[in-house]
Amino acid sequence: MTKTEEKVICYHCGLDCENDNIHVEDKIFCCNGCKSVFQILDKNSLCQYYDFDKNAGIKPKTDRFDFLNNLEIANNLLDFRNERLAKVTFFVPSIHCSSCLYLLENLTKIDAGITRSKVNFLQKKVEITFQHAQINLSEIANLLSSIGYEPLISAQPDHAKSQSKADRKLIIKLAVAGFFASNIMIFSFPEYLGLEAGIFKQVFNYLSIVLAIPVVFYSGSDYFKSVFSSLKKGFLNIDFPILLSILVAFVAGIYQVVFKNEAGYFDSLTGLIFFLLIGKWFQQKSYSFLSFERDYKSYFPLSVSKLTFGKVTPIALSNLQKGDKILVRNGEIIPSDSMLYKGEANIDYSFVTGEAALESKQIGDFLYAGGKQVGGSIEMEVLKNVSQSYLTQLWNNDTFQKNHSSRIQSFSDLVGKYFTIGVLILAFSVAGFWYFNDPNKMLNAFVSVLIIACPCTLALSYPFALGNGLRIFGKHLFYLKNSDIIEQMANCDAIVFDKTGTITKGNSASVRFEGNRKLSVFEENLVAALVRNSTHPIAAEIQKLFPNNNFISINNFAETVGSGISGDYDGFQIKIGNFSFVNDTYSYLYIKQDQINSRSYLVINNEYLGYFDLPNQYRKGIEETIVKLSDKYHTYLLSGDNNAEQANLEKSFLVKRNILFNQSPQMKLDFIKSLQKEGKKVIMLGDGLNDAGALKQADVGIAVAENTLNFTPMSDAILLANQLNNLPNYLNYSNYAMKLIKYSYGFSLMYNCIGLSFAVQGTLPPIVAAILMPLNSITLVGIASLGMIFGAKSILK
Repeated sequence: MTKTEEKVICYHCGLDCENDNIHVEDKIFCCNGCKSVFQILDKNSLCQYYDFDKNAGIKPKTDRFDFLNNLEIANNLLDFRNERLAKVTFFVPSIHCSSCLYLLENLTKIDAGITRSKVNFLQKKVEITFQHAQINLSEIANLLSSIGYEPLISAQPDHAKSQSKADRKLIIKLAVAGFFASNIMIFSFPEYLGLEAGIFKQVFNYLSIVLAIPVVFYSGSDYFKSVFSSLKKGFLNIDFPILLSILVAFVAGIYQVVFKNEAGYFDSLTGLIFFLLIGKWFQQKSYSFLSFERDYKSYFPLSVSKLTFGKVTPIALSNLQKGDKILVRNGEIIPSDSMLYKGEANIDYSFVTGEAALESKQIGDFLYAGGKQVGGSIEMEVLKNVSQSYLTQLWNNDTFQKNHSSRIQSFSDLVGKYFTIGVLILAFSVAGFWYFNDPNKMLNAFVSVLIIACPCTLALSYPFALGNGLRIFGKHLFYLKNSDIIEQMANCDAIVFDKTGTITKGNSASVRFEGNRKLSVFEENLVAALVRNSTHPIAAEIQKLFPNNNFISINNFAETVGSGISGDYDGFQIKIGNFSFVNDTYSYLYIKQDQINSRSYLVINNEYLGYFDLPNQYRKGIEETIVKLSDKYHTYLLSGDNNAEQANLEKSFLVKRNILFNQSPQMKLDFIKSLQKEGKKVIMLGDGLNDAGALKQADVGIAVAENTLNFTPMSDAILLANQLNNLPNYLNYSNYAMKLIKYSYGFSLMYNCIGLSFAVQGTLPPIVAAILMPLNSITLVGIASLGMIFGAKSILK
């Protein structure tokens, strides 16, 4: 270690080495902490971290997290834990750049016990899945701290605080720019008024330089960071013209003051940064508003079965409270962290971890929200209040995302890339022209062109229009996984409907049992207990026939998708399903296959007792809806039933070959693939039970929900069943959204062209250009936001 009078910068954190510094080969570190971080990165081949943003690291603190070894504390922080894996979400306020993103998403290379890490950059959160036998929670927290990203445990539940800190930092920069800009303008009054200020003029000019320094290098620091980061990656981003204009104006201003005894451009320069920050603040507040709407107000149209003295009552998911007793049936999602007290729990946590292995749980075990029950119904007590924002997060799990490219975003990126280069060429060309014709106009023209033609506004239309669309769709009971689905819907040209539970609905008044004899009370109890475990629409309608029967616990419950359900109780075997499902060796002689509507046959202990007649009850207005859609889309129907309803369906589906019967789940999926091979973009509507594969394969999968927690993560949207007739309006609104975005792009380009026509003449002061640029942004946000709101009023009636 050596003392040095020169300013020495730490290789890792970028801070001044105030005292002794540490040398490792040709690199200098300010402390052992930074040296240790570098050695960790170097050992794990992660030194690309420094290629993203030189000196981007944050100086690590020495705080430790041994208190997380307390199981009670650790369990309160965990999102999930099973025998092998655990998942935790940490709030890390020091996340600030692309190098942070790179390092935190490569924690798996630093420690083999970490299996996955995912960063939410805007919310400054990192989700970590780890093998708790290899690494515990305190070790993960210490690891994050050691590489410069100390998790803020106490503030983790309150992300609004992190947002307020970011807002406060921007406001401070804005205040600094506004304060010094106003003072520089006061110093410039003699210049504005053409007065002779003598010695004071020179003093004021030098004071303007001093006051401009914090505005340029503090208030404008984000532009420096952004541009330097992009240059190290080998490309020019849309902030480059802005930073260039700032630096040119700053250097030219110093030259004017020092060598020409003139006022320089510091009033325009500081005013420029001030108005740019106002535009940035407005954009940030608008994004925060959209994020708030999405996270806390766009509730799923779901209900949960609450148990009150043994009676099942459906209640809204948002009304579920800690201490409530609930019933979760086969295929339903566990809505909140709970304790199992009755039933055989086999939980599929693929919703949470992406791994599909079932976990068997015992009475008294803790069940995490987001797991799906597979098998018979289970009863549990809610231990934590439900978090629908957490369910939204699970729905957006990367495991279930589809790889769709956005033509609009690709266009925006392309325009942004080449527009930036074009602006630079134009700015230098204009500067060259005025240099030879009227040098006094050169700087004004150069800076004004760089500012007025900034393409950053092009990036606003897409997120603001679709972000508002996402919120508005939610208010109209159509819930989308994310805003990109709006564009996907607008691109589709084919719609495929499932029949049962989608275009048909249950009607218990029409359901009746036809058998060789009347069922005994005990047999009715067996039937009621069996169908109670299923969420299929047919099972739900059969259950309504026996509302007052005493429920018993069915063992070995099994549901064969598209066929039927079975189980046993005290030696009695019960099967309810279609003809092929119950028609085994013993019951074959007693059942004849019928072609009359939909029937579910009942067999108890290999004795055929009869069938439940479930005539199809089509949703009101569905025929007109399908006919209306057929004008713009290719429409198809896939049904697992026989063709008894063909004559009725042909009234809506005008092309007979587009109606297919006796379709298994695999056949439905294959049909979607065949349409896609023909070049069609497909929307699939199903109940999410027999159609999970088809919903996943489709370009847009819409699960039609009857207020139930049985929906598939493969779906891109959830549509409340009684809103199905509004589907044409929803699709029209998605098309309107894309037209609005294209219109706003055209408006932005026109705005820039008009502004450039003045800027190239050298008559447009840079400060005016700085005002016009955020006005352009505000105008575009207004078009995107207000356009979506007014469009909804006329389209989504």
